[in-house]
Amino acid sequence: MRSSSRVRYTIRYVALAYIFVLLIVPVAVILWRTFQPGFGRFVEWISTPAAISALNLSLLVVAIVVPLNVVFGIPTALVLARNRFRGKGVVQAIIDLPFAVSPVIVGVALILLWGSAGALGFVERDLGFKIIFGLPGIVLASVFVTLPFVVREVEPVLHELGTDQEEAAATLGSTWWQTFWRITLPSIRWGLTYGIVLTVARTLGEYGAVIIVSSNLPGTSQTLTLLVSDRYNRGAEYGAYALSTLLMTVSVVVLIFQVVVDARRARATREV
Repeated sequence: MRSSSRVRYTIRYVALAYIFVLLIVPVAVILWRTFQPGFGRFVEWISTPAAISALNLSLLVVAIVVPLNVVFGIPTALVLARNRFRGKGVVQAIIDLPFAVSPVIVGVALILLWGSAGALGFVERDLGFKIIFGLPGIVLASVFVTLPFVVREVEPVLHELGTDQEEAAATLGSTWWQTFWRITLPSIRWGLTYGIVLTVARTLGEYGAVIIVSSNLPGTSQTLTLLVSDRYNRGAEYGAYALSTLLMTVSVVVLIFQVVVDARRARATREV
């Protein structure tokens, strides 16, 4: 009994030490270096025109990516949850592809597809619509890496919900659209919200895919993560620390919201 207790405490302390060294210490060091020159310098670094422009661009990308993922993610989840068809396993694997593929490879693939010399390069050459090294390229890269989140959060909820309520509504004369808005969508709201939260967090923090498809020009196509890297590479370390702290603050807010949504979803599941 005493030996078993020692093992439990040892495992507990090792786990806490692991979390402390790998997570808490790096964050604490960044916070310390950020505010070492003073709070005024922190405000100065995050309020420069480049920082404000990068923040606006990051929020704009989020505002585009989230609706796209919702519009295409919900129908995809419905198809996967409500239907059996040949090749369904392949579709499931393709949806999970962004989890396995390096974001850098995603960026290179987008250049090969949408670049001026790519397979669909006529869009830029003939139509004059620039995708790579502009906002559309950043959006495409962000959509690719965040594609699974809404689908993977909504699909299990649909499986758990079943089709009884939807079939009952259909027998009472409701159209598919009415059934979706009045029954399906309210039932998946917490799973959908959780997927949106994950999408926002990943979009704000994405670097690997975005750096490949972006021109990284301040005020044009430089997101917050790209500006952090740019400042650090140019020797403006405190500016990079300040933006890192800003990003961490946003991430903490998103994390808190995620915990709240998760608790609400668990409560709704118990009530059902």
